[in-house]
Amino acid sequence: MNDFITYLEETIPEKDSLKLVKTEAQKFYHSNSLEECLQTGYTLWEKANFQLQEVGVLLLGYCAHQYPDALSFLRETVSRHKSWKVQEILAMAFDNHCKIVGYEQALPLIQEWINDDNANVRRAVSEGLRIWTNRPFFRENPRIAVELLAARREDASEYVRKSAGNALRDISRRHPELILEELRRWNLSSKKVRQVYQLAGKFVMQNS
Repeated sequence: MNDFITYLEETIPEKDSLKLVKTEAQKFYHSNSLEECLQTGYTLWEKANFQLQEVGVLLLGYCAHQYPDALSFLRETVSRHKSWKVQEILAMAFDNHCKIVGYEQALPLIQEWINDDNANVRRAVSEGLRIWTNRPFFRENPRIAVELLAARREDASEYVRKSAGNALRDISRRHPELILEELRRWNLSSKKVRQVYQLAGKFVMQNS
């Protein structure tokens, strides 16, 4: 573990390098035990370089199916990091976890996180699973994806509303009829709802 951390400190620059972060996390995950991923993830989280922290977050996501405490750490601790870049990695880590356990099996967790009190946790779901209907289970059950995202149309956080609206817009490319059906039911008296409506309906409204 120490050799890997030293290697990262020498390899990963201070400037943003998302591709390198993802590559190094994947390499470590595929060549080490889940326990090593867990311990390395926690250790990297304590580093000052935010990109080392990001590698740690991804490692915790990779091993969270075996270690529930890692999943709790992502939800309760990582979600409170002030860097939006780290929050993007949280979304990726959550998606990786769902992929490993299976999206259908992860559905109760997805529902739980997308209704969390913390906006970063909610957005980790809406953003992490994009494009939702490219994911197994949601590919065959697009209506479930639409319902989960549409429920966030009055979210208190604009950050979450935009993510949900953009995710619905993604789905509209493949399932325009589902998005039109959903949007036609919305009460547009709310400014929040109108914002999501405009994002979600960007492609389908101009053709309807």
